Order: sequence, then C-alpha cells, then structure tokens
Amino acid sequence: MFFFVLFDFYLLLILSMFLNTLTPKFYVALTGTSSLISGLILIFEWWYFRKYGTSFIEQVSVSHLRPLLGGVDSSSPSNSNTSNGEADSNRQSVSECKVWRNPLNLFRGAEYNRYTWVTGREPLTYYDMNLSAQDHQTFFTCDSDHLRPADAIMQKAWRERNPQARISAAHEALELEDCATAYILLAEEEATTIMEAERLFKQALKAGEGCYRRSQQLQHHGTQYEAQHRRDTNVLVYIKRRLAMCSRKLGRTREAVKMMRDLMKEFPLLSMFNIHENLLESLLELQNYADVQAVLAKYDDISLPKSATICYTAALLKARAVSDKFSPEAASRRGLSTAEMNAVEAIHRAVEFNPHVPKYLLEMKSLILPPEHILKRGDSEAIAYAFFHLQHWKRVEGALNLLHCTWEGTVFHEVSVYPKKELPFFILFTAGLCSFTAMLALLTHQFPELMGVFAKAFLSTLFAPLNFIMEKVESILPSSLWHQLTRI
Repeated sequence: MFFFVLFDFYLLLILSMFLNTLTPKFYVALTGTSSLISGLILIFEWWYFRKYGTSFIEQVSVSHLRPLLGGVDSSSPSNSNTSNGEADSNRQSVSECKVWRNPLNLFRGAEYNRYTWVTGREPLTYYDMNLSAQDHQTFFTCDSDHLRPADAIMQKAWRERNPQARISAAHEALELEDCATAYILLAEEEATTIMEAERLFKQALKAGEGCYRRSQQLQHHGTQYEAQHRRDTNVLVYIKRRLAMCSRKLGRTREAVKMMRDLMKEFPLLSMFNIHENLLESLLELQNYADVQAVLAKYDDISLPKSATICYTAALLKARAVSDKFSPEAASRRGLSTAEMNAVEAIHRAVEFNPHVPKYLLEMKSLILPPEHILKRGDSEAIAYAFFHLQHWKRVEGALNLLHCTWEGTVFHEVSVYPKKELPFFILFTAGLCSFTAMLALLTHQFPELMGVFAKAFLSTLFAPLNFIMEKVESILPSSLWHQLTRI
C-alpha cells in the first residue's frame, strides 16, 4: 500500500514538471478549445431551453443522477410532520405545472383527420400522440389482459404507432368477442363522422357495462380482479363521457348535460377526467349561468387544481354582470363600482393564471386545432380553452371589451407581473465559462509570453502544496528508492 502511495506522488511530480515545460502555443490551443466546447454547450442549452422550457443538464441530473446519488424526489413529502397547508400548496404547484389530457379533445377520425384530408398535414405532434398512447395503456389495459384473447390483442394495439395497424387489430379483437376497448379505438380513429362515432360508442357501452358488472362482483377476490375492475371502471367512464361529448357536438346539449351530471354522481372520485370542464362548456352553451355558478362554487376551490376553464369562466360570469353598461371613459371619471371591481379582479386572477388566453379570445393570435394534451398555464391550454369558449365570450355583450381594457391595464392599473421563466443556472454558467475561456484564448493569442508566465505562476501556486509534500518525502526516503521508482 505504501508503495502505491509513493508511486502516485511520483506521477503527480512528473505531471507538475510536464505542465511547467508547456509552451504558450499549448495554452492558446487549450483555451481556444475550451471556449469552443463551452460555446457549443451554451448554444445547445439555449436551444433546449427555448424548445422545452428547461435545462438539459439540469433535467439529466435530476432524472438520472439524483436517484443514483440517493436524492429525494421533490414531489414526495419530505417528512410526515408536514402541515396540511404545505402539502396542499405543494400539490397545487405540482398539478398546475404538468401536462394534462385535454378534457375537450377532438375525435381523431371525425375531426382531426379532416384537417389532414384538406391540408395534407398532421394536426397532432408525435409527442402528443405518444402521450395519448401512454394514457390508453394506463386506462384501458391491466396485467390480466392475457387471460382474454381480445384484450390481449388490444393491449398490443394500443402500443402500435401505425393507425391502420391499430384499426386492423381492433377489428381482429371484435371477431373474437364484443370488446369495449376495440369499439373505443374504432370510434376514435376509424369513424369519419360524429354520428358514426356515437354508434360505435353505444356498442362499446353495451360491452363495457357487461364487463363492469362482472368485475364489480369479483373485485374483492384478489388483486387481479381488483385491477380488472379498475380498468373496467375507467373504460366505462371514458365511454359515457365521449357519448356525452357526441351529444354536445350533435346539438343535443341538454342530453349531454344530463349524461355528464349522471356520470359525475355515479363516479364522484374520478376527477382525473375533468368532466366538470365538459359540463361547464355545455352549460355555457345553454346560457344556464346559474348552474355554471353552482359548478364553479364546487370546483373553484383552493385545494383543487386550477385550470383556464375554471378561472376564465369565473371571470366571464363576473364580467357579465357589468359588461353591457361598461364604459372605460365613464369608469375613469367616476371610479369603479363594487361589481366592476369584482369583475376586474376576476379577470386579473384569470390572466395571472394563464396570460396566453386573452390574445386568443381577442383574436390577436390565430387559433389552431387544440392538442390532445395541454400544459397547465401554457399556450396549449390557452388554445384549447379559446377554441371552445370564444363563442361564449362573444355571446356576452361587452365582455371582450372589458377583458381587453383590463388585460392591457391602461385604464385602471397595471396588471401584476406574470410569473416569468428564469434562465436555468447551467445556461448562465456555460455563458460565463464560454466568455471567460474566450477572453483567455484571446489574451493568450495576443500576449503568448506574458500569459505563459501567468499560467506557469498559477500552476506553480496550484502545485505548491504538492511540491512541499514531495520535498518532505524525498528528505525522509532514501535516494535508492527513488532510483528504483524512476526505473519502473
């Protein structure tokens, strides 16, 4: 062991001697290469941040290195003594900054594909469709699918990337038995009209209710049966919700409202589908504002995840009370009444939750087809909200005018600063490193002798403790041992 320690000291001594003999050209090449590499890292980090909103280095370190080093997941509670208020705020912040399935997402075959037929372009990104595939595998499959041949086929179908392969697999599953998930896939992707999709969903409902009743009786017989019942519940809720959306799209709005209310009463705990947002949109179409207020009173709660639909619908109801008689000039002269102040504050609250929505509602930005998944508080959520709710704002006289005045902040007071995304640490770090190394490369190129002296002085200072230790070791050990190490 002592021999290896001495050998390490000897290698470090040789290294220090090597560094002391380097020429200025080496330092130019070293600083120039360092500047180039750090510049490339900076460009990549900036591009990744602009595209995905996060630092690549930070994401890799958190996702891969932190678990290896024994780090604690930030989403998990740090200890059992955390107060309920802190836990609620943590859940709120996490839920507001994640990707959610769009509760009003369109039908692929009957709606999204129309865009493809007309323009020849795909309306959905691969990332969006991949998230949908993961959702389908989570909601519509379970570990016991291999016991039923049709479910085994559908388990593979949900993983298929090719739409035609998925549709062919669904038809294959239906040849074996009435399979609810196969009907769902055909209604979503093969049906070219909403009426055809509704017909397929009704067949799916018949098959799904039978599976649900059977699994409900067996759910307490083991974990396998419990997983089957959970899957059958998800399938049944999905079918009923899509049937209600078909009714809404076909103009049977009252029927859709009844179906959604019944579904929320039957499965009150399945809030992950956000059926209340579908209900709010349908009630607004009926101009049933009292029922809209009742739904908001239940779901516009601080302990529940917020959304653009919740915040902007609450603002629309407040604006409706004053917007028809609202005048910016008159309000500037006499001040705001209590009702007007409530409306302005509600709009501010909504804008601060998602500042992207007003530009779409005011038609300052063009609308596109909404995606199947949205980022809470992001541009995708604004598109999805405005796509379905712009007509409701137009229907309320003066509501868009009040939104425009309040959003611009020119009449009353400046709108509070929206939370802006700060540059990640690693972008700032690589920018500083690139600038520093570029400056060193320039100075070394212009003044090679002087920078060489500085570099040698820096290295001498850096290795001074090592040289001191080596001198002590040389004075203690016999010279014959150093001679043998040199020969080695």
